[in-house]
Amino acid sequence: MSITTFKPDTSAQLADTVTWALSAGEPLELLGQGSKRGLGRPVQAGYALDLSALSGVVAYEPDELVLTVQAGTPLSTILPMLAERHQHLAFEPQDLGPLFGQAPGGGTMGGLLASALAGPRRIQAGSARDHFLGFEAVSGRGEVFRAGGKVVKNVTGYDVPKLMAGSMGTLSALTEVTVKVLPAPEDTRTLILAGRDAADALRALTRALQSPHEVSGAAHLPGPVAGRSAVTAVAGAHAGVTAVRLEGFGPSVAARVAALREELGADAVLDRDESLALWREVRDVTFFSPSPAMAGEGRGGGNGLAERLIWKLSVPPATGARVAEEIVMALGGEAEFYFDWGGGLIWLATVATADARTLRAAMGFAGGHATLVRAPDHIRATVDVFHPQPRPLADLAARVKESFDPRRLFNPGRIYAGV
Repeated sequence: MSITTFKPDTSAQLADTVTWALSAGEPLELLGQGSKRGLGRPVQAGYALDLSALSGVVAYEPDELVLTVQAGTPLSTILPMLAERHQHLAFEPQDLGPLFGQAPGGGTMGGLLASALAGPRRIQAGSARDHFLGFEAVSGRGEVFRAGGKVVKNVTGYDVPKLMAGSMGTLSALTEVTVKVLPAPEDTRTLILAGRDAADALRALTRALQSPHEVSGAAHLPGPVAGRSAVTAVAGAHAGVTAVRLEGFGPSVAARVAALREELGADAVLDRDESLALWREVRDVTFFSPSPAMAGEGRGGGNGLAERLIWKLSVPPATGARVAEEIVMALGGEAEFYFDWGGGLIWLATVATADARTLRAAMGFAGGHATLVRAPDHIRATVDVFHPQPRPLADLAARVKESFDPRRLFNPGRIYAGV
């Protein structure tokens, strides 16, 4: 199907485009750089709204730890700018472009917040929505509006930015966003425990997270997954690898590493560069992203990674090992997984024939939810990509959609069919 694309340069032009779509009764697919277009259900729209021209830094106040940018500003511009001032987005934004077969380093700030993706540091720093302070947007009524503010303690009444985070562009078209930034850690080290099975690994991760040592990353990679790492100490373990990250000022990190290494009986400690490389892999699901490097080095190019469905399972951390084992058994062993967030997040790669109902039934006892992150369009169009909502929550979501976008203009069906 041929798609006509609108590319407004200003909020006023964007509002005019939405007003036209309202009068014409034409839905719009919202796009930034398209790096997350494969996330969610396929959008059925004859027109696309390209927001990438709404780009540029509006205000950056390093001393106040606040950044305001136009929503289409590339992350490839923002992240180096923050790094120059030794600051960062503490929720550790994911770069899932390679998982969808795209080049790394893509995405915009608006797309990042709309998808609410966060990396391993979420267990310490919170999610993307916790750092989202304010925004300007155009609603599905064609109205330009603002919500939130440009300082941390400037929100009264309903905290609408939290509502926009994770809405996948179904409520409004963001034009400008304000986020909280934080000082970047001076040093990073990672404790490595080799040879633990899933249950033992989660017990070690729980112990680390309950310690006073301020752990900022807690993951477990089963042997076949660890073997795909580009970090020599991880791939060379030839066994499952349990990783615990500590960050902060150099002397503090060194003291905490020494104490926790003794408590956990860790086998090795990764230096800063090795740690950064490993946690990028964990963050970006690199282990399930086929790449020329992996194929050339024999670390997964021939195991069908490109054809596998990728699931993100959020569960109570204590149940992570049991949930993963139940799912692998239910799928006849045709699955791979690894843990993040101390066991609370399971990344799962399954064969394309895996049934969503079987997977969700296997994890049902845990009280978690499952999101289908990567799949061919025909599968994403026919299954529940996002976990089905209980009726009261679905009714509430429908009322929120009605408030912001009553004519269903923006990304129709992106989250749930008919919404």
